[in-house]
Amino acid sequence: MKESVFTMAPDLVSGVLDPRGPVAADEYQLLQNATVVMLALIVPIIVLTLAFAWWFRAGNRRAKRRPDWSYSGALEVVNWMVPLMIILFLGGMGWVASHALDPAKPLPSAAPPLKIQVVSLDWKWLFIYPDGGVAAVNHLVVPAGRVLQLQLTSGTVMNSFFVPQLGSQIYTMAGMTTTLHLQADRPGTFPGRSVQFSGDGFSDMRFEVDAVTPAEYDAWLARTRAGGTHLDASAYAALSRPGTSDPRAYRLDEPRLFQHILAASMAPSSSSSH
Repeated sequence: MKESVFTMAPDLVSGVLDPRGPVAADEYQLLQNATVVMLALIVPIIVLTLAFAWWFRAGNRRAKRRPDWSYSGALEVVNWMVPLMIILFLGGMGWVASHALDPAKPLPSAAPPLKIQVVSLDWKWLFIYPDGGVAAVNHLVVPAGRVLQLQLTSGTVMNSFFVPQLGSQIYTMAGMTTTLHLQADRPGTFPGRSVQFSGDGFSDMRFEVDAVTPAEYDAWLARTRAGGTHLDASAYAALSRPGTSDPRAYRLDEPRLFQHILAASMAPSSSSSH
């Protein structure tokens, strides 16, 4: 039985609350700060609600009842100004963070980023390493501690790429590219998934990110180039057909495969009018 969208939520939450990279850590800090700011308003409201209910109970003879009272300018100022200040503060935090955590903004690093091209398909993820000459389905191997520069597109309908422990969900769209910078602080295995419903196989559209040491990454590249299945235009045509897939590694025989996928998505339909 396939897993429903709703049963995925606990994994997403636990991943967001367990950051393993600088982007996810900054997002987690933003979440904590926003929670504290909102609690600064919510907790006093809860306390005051209980205090008012206790003070104006039927047995309290000291409570003054004013059935004709309807308006207080001072209370109106408090009622509006305090929430307004909270909203402005949260909005300012969000504005600053949205620029600081722009997915296309490069992460600071002394070494050049590792370029990886990502293609969402029905219902699988294709990862292309243009400089490494390899590709993989539903298995993203990266060196820990190195910045990743992901270029993402879709070979079919719109989708969304998300590795909760590394941060920054981003959409993939046919004929367009989006850029995402991520980094894994240390070796580990992190679950990734599609979070945009795209059909019957959506719930199986998962992948794993294996962050390994640089030496292990180089060894994986060498093994895949030596023994991986060939990936060329015809192999991609078979891979792009709807259906789920187990993790698989390929030797990249078409270095410009990502560009060809983009060009095919932007080509006018044969049924379109001229």
